[in-house]
Amino acid sequence: MKRFYKAAGVGKVGGETEGGFRVELDGRPVRSPAKAPLVFPSLPLAQGVADEWAAQGDQIDAHSMPLMQLSSTAVDLIPVKRPEIVPAISAYAETDLLCYRAEHPQPLVERQARLWQPLLDWAALTYDAPLHVCAGLMPKPQPDEALAALRRVVEQTDDWYLSALQTATGVCGSIIVALALLEGRLSAEEAFDVSQLDETYQIEQWGEDAEATKRRTNVRAEIVACRRFVDLLRG
Repeated sequence: MKRFYKAAGVGKVGGETEGGFRVELDGRPVRSPAKAPLVFPSLPLAQGVADEWAAQGDQIDAHSMPLMQLSSTAVDLIPVKRPEIVPAISAYAETDLLCYRAEHPQPLVERQARLWQPLLDWAALTYDAPLHVCAGLMPKPQPDEALAALRRVVEQTDDWYLSALQTATGVCGSIIVALALLEGRLSAEEAFDVSQLDETYQIEQWGEDAEATKRRTNVRAEIVACRRFVDLLRG
């Protein structure tokens, strides 16, 4: 749709010590796509969304506003779909990307071990969730205690963090990479490199086509947006 406002800014909701923040377009509060009030828990996140609205041209492009999209998901979707979203995210631990290693060629095997194993070790220490590694693509049952520990981590997140965790887990194909990204164990670029390791290796051997380039660009952008969203959320 066409741009219908001149200026985007941030306003306070509630008193000085309570409430939150809202994005305002010409002084009028922005609502979610479901018309719910968008009350941001942190000023930096509200400012980040306001900057996205301010950067729009004559036509509003929703795809250029990832912070707004993640915020809308936190308000409109997560509260009503949480009973479905939590187990869906947690289920990634059963077949996590980092647990399935190549059997050959040796350079790929070594690269996976070098980049993936430290993240599994980190998850084991941080969440008391040691996951088993196997070679090949056949599923291998993971310890019930580790799966339960990771599910508790997901269950304990608030709606805003869960919005980013859902997107990051899906785009990375790994709950471990997603948690490492959002908790600061990995930068956005490192999370991209780790989650795209197999694809990158194949590109090094055979080259990259235009469709793969576009897809990887989108993956990188989503990872960057999720990390920035959580950083702004925490102020």
